Amino acid sequence: MSTLAVHLTGTGSLARLALRRDRLMMPIWVVVTGGLVASGAGSLEGLYGTPAQRAELAASMTANSSMRSLYGPVFGDSLGGLVAWRFGTFAAVLAAVMSLIIVVRHTREEEETGRQELLSSAVVGRRAPLTAALLTALVANAGVALLITAGLAGQGTGGALALGLAVGGTGMLFATAAAIVAQLTESARLAKGLASAVLGLAFVLRAAGDAGDASGSSALTWLSPIGWAENVRAFSGERWWVLLLMAAAVLVQAAVAYELAGRRDVGMSFLPTRPGPAEGLLGTAGALAWRLQRGTVLGWSLGFLLGGLVFGGMVEGAADIVGDNAQAREIFERMGGQSGLTDAFLATMVGMFGMIAALYAVGSVLRLHGEETSQRAEPVLANAVGRVRWAAGHLVIAFGGAALIMLLAGLGLYLSYGRDLGPILGASLAQLPAVWTLAGLAVLLWGAFPRAAVAGWGVAGLCLALGWIGPALDLPQSVLNLSPFGHLPKLPGQEMAWGPVWTLTAVAAALVATGLWRLRLRDLTTS
Repeated sequence: MSTLAVHLTGTGSLARLALRRDRLMMPIWVVVTGGLVASGAGSLEGLYGTPAQRAELAASMTANSSMRSLYGPVFGDSLGGLVAWRFGTFAAVLAAVMSLIIVVRHTREEEETGRQELLSSAVVGRRAPLTAALLTALVANAGVALLITAGLAGQGTGGALALGLAVGGTGMLFATAAAIVAQLTESARLAKGLASAVLGLAFVLRAAGDAGDASGSSALTWLSPIGWAENVRAFSGERWWVLLLMAAAVLVQAAVAYELAGRRDVGMSFLPTRPGPAEGLLGTAGALAWRLQRGTVLGWSLGFLLGGLVFGGMVEGAADIVGDNAQAREIFERMGGQSGLTDAFLATMVGMFGMIAALYAVGSVLRLHGEETSQRAEPVLANAVGRVRWAAGHLVIAFGGAALIMLLAGLGLYLSYGRDLGPILGASLAQLPAVWTLAGLAVLLWGAFPRAAVAGWGVAGLCLALGWIGPALDLPQSVLNLSPFGHLPKLPGQEMAWGPVWTLTAVAAALVATGLWRLRLRDLTTS
């Protein structure tokens, strides 16, 4: 048997196990990401039914840096080209998030919980777990690409295939990037955090590059894998060679991950956690929770502040985006409310930050699940620390941290925009009830159904997709209201509606209370 075959022994069994474990989460991500893009043609055709309307929209969107920073330049005014412009970037982001979650879950998280060590005691090759994780990500991204291609084939087979491969290729780029990060770090939480930071940087680079250059050829755009996806130019004279660039990058990153995987033992990493004694006071469960999560809070805080500064600088151009183009104006008004276009742009940005903040809050809550399954919670609970008190330390950071990063996002918007401090900060804080509701749902899932706790990521991803893509698809308000963000007032610009704010806050509190109550009644779990 060759050396390669030895290293890959057991890959098939591990891949089937991974697919079985992701049998609920992965189809949701695939259907939401691929299905929303595939259905975009019908929605845009209803809004812009004539070639003249589509040409006017394309010219308006490409001419303004604010819109280019969000969606990229419009490379073609066909219906397929508009779908690629409006949905391609965010579909690529969703595919990237899905992929990094899958890969980290089936590599570093398996090692952190001890399951990989148990599996490795059987006939399993050294690189089989990593291969199985990447194969699982490949299946998911292939499903997304297939849905997009099939759904848009009527607009042109070549363009549909190019867009599907661009979105799926972006997912695989971040899958292999996450595979590298998983070898470097010692915890799944840190691996997800670093991979997410890379994704955030890629989005910001793409936004900054497109804001400054309407051709999509900015150096900053080409530094971002998300920029590569848009430069495939689906339905607009496809650049197939960009897909070859993606494939080469995937192979290089996979090779690096495989090399690193072969140079370390199970459970070890190239960037190990610094051993004790820990600095500072750790006399309480809350202090320990802060020590464990302070790096995450700092990273998200800096990211939101920088993101606010970047997008705040684009507000001034919002009023000139469409001029008298009523159809183009409708996109922002559905996302940001029926107010002035500048306020609608600000409301859209604040809403986007809120939906991303929900990912932070869910991840921070699920740190409790990681502490439990890795058996690090047991030594803490063996002392005079109750379960609720232990959980409360992490929940304060999850809910309070969400408030902090939203304040910093609002502050960044204000510093760059230069006016309306009160309305912008108020709009940012108004997103918190929806963020807390999703965090509360994660608490309930973890407390009552610990094995299904990872579903919190799926719900947050679904709400993210509904908020970003739903308005452009002209989805009914009843569908948009499946997300808690659909019930919030569009601030700044609209009148403050306290009813939904207090209702969502009460729902979040009830979810947290129920989850903690169930935590007290169940046994600790190790898987």
